[in-house]
Amino acid sequence: MSLNEEVELLRNIPLFANIEPSKLKLLAFTSERLTFRAGETVCRQGDVGDAAYVIMDGTADVIVDTPSGPLTVAHMGKNDVVGEIAVLIDVPRTATITAQSELTTLRISKDLFFRLVNEFPQMAVEMMRVLAERVVKTTADLQKARQQGQG
Repeated sequence: MSLNEEVELLRNIPLFANIEPSKLKLLAFTSERLTFRAGETVCRQGDVGDAAYVIMDGTADVIVDTPSGPLTVAHMGKNDVVGEIAVLIDVPRTATITAQSELTTLRISKDLFFRLVNEFPQMAVEMMRVLAERVVKTTADLQKARQQGQG
């Protein structure tokens, strides 16, 4: 994928939609491209989070370790951002991300991520929206699981 194609892909992600193209080009240029085979781990629950990942191609599962074993809580694909929680706050990774197919990602370091947020505050607002949507979905999933457990 060329640098210009990466910039176009980033422009289609709501988190980066309001960032000027020259800054997106810098983001794409300074970020690391990583490819994972199906079954490989992108990041592991409990590890220190030093980067977020933009999925450029392929699919991944978000898996949480629970007392009753691993639980897949989400499926992610092209244009999704994963691993951002541990970058935003200093907590260990909250989930394991595993490639379901060949997965191409753009790894955005914590430092670069915060430089962008400082320069483009609307990016922080979009991140809050994405996280709020995930909280709503997680809450609904928990309520559904409780109802199934009682029924």
